[in-house]
Amino acid sequence: MLSLNRVSKQYGNFMALEEIDLEFTQGVYALLAPNGAGKTTLIKMLATLIFPTKGEILWNGDDIIALDAAYRDLIGYLPQDFGYYRNHTPREFLRYMAAVKCLKREQVAQRIDELLDLVGLSDVRDKKMRKFSGGMIQRVGIAQAMLNNPRILILDEPTAGLDPKERVRFRNLISSLSKDRIVILSTHIVSDIETIASSVILIKDRRLFAQDSPGSICQQLNGKIFETDAVDDLDIPHLLLTERQENGQTITRFASEQGSGEARSVTPNLEDVFLYVYRDEER
Repeated sequence: MLSLNRVSKQYGNFMALEEIDLEFTQGVYALLAPNGAGKTTLIKMLATLIFPTKGEILWNGDDIIALDAAYRDLIGYLPQDFGYYRNHTPREFLRYMAAVKCLKREQVAQRIDELLDLVGLSDVRDKKMRKFSGGMIQRVGIAQAMLNNPRILILDEPTAGLDPKERVRFRNLISSLSKDRIVILSTHIVSDIETIASSVILIKDRRLFAQDSPGSICQQLNGKIFETDAVDDLDIPHLLLTERQENGQTITRFASEQGSGEARSVTPNLEDVFLYVYRDEER
């Protein structure tokens, strides 16, 4: 089990995260928050790239700072922008990363072939990566993060910039990888985690706002989410969420503490929660 006990991170006079308590076991954990909310700071502490100002991060009861290399051997990490050589092939790049990670040479070739097959790049294993799409590059990134068969897989904004088809492929891959390990990913794209996350973590105002299953988090807005095609007729306090076109009409989705005869109650989803929790305070 991976746990954070009252973890805070401060940069000078700026407090990035404050008093964070979390526990991770097997499954997919999604850090869902707007850009700048502290997701990457938390990810970097879990990856030991930076260290808490206060508090402790434990793996099975042992401080990860004291574990040092023994903990790093357990993690696979894909940063938001990972460095690679454009003239390398996936096979060459993974061989290089395997050497950096000090993996046993006799196991590397087979492991690379297994991973390239896993991420769907076997047919381009010897092609130069300079011609790859963003999604293909991210799949190479997943392969390098999985080289050491990590117990903890940490992904920072893994689907940023990907087209919808590649994001679906990536979600399916993450789901399959989570069956026997902890997967922690940060994102601000709700659709990336609504169907695959076993737990959603919301951070607001530098603190832990919520940690629960997607369904349980959405239930907090039961009876508060509505849709109408006559939003201008609403005479109750409300928060506009989204709009869509349906049969030539504009359907407006909104949150309100009160019901209205002009609107129908609908089931909340994670996007509603995200927009409600992180709404503009001046609105």
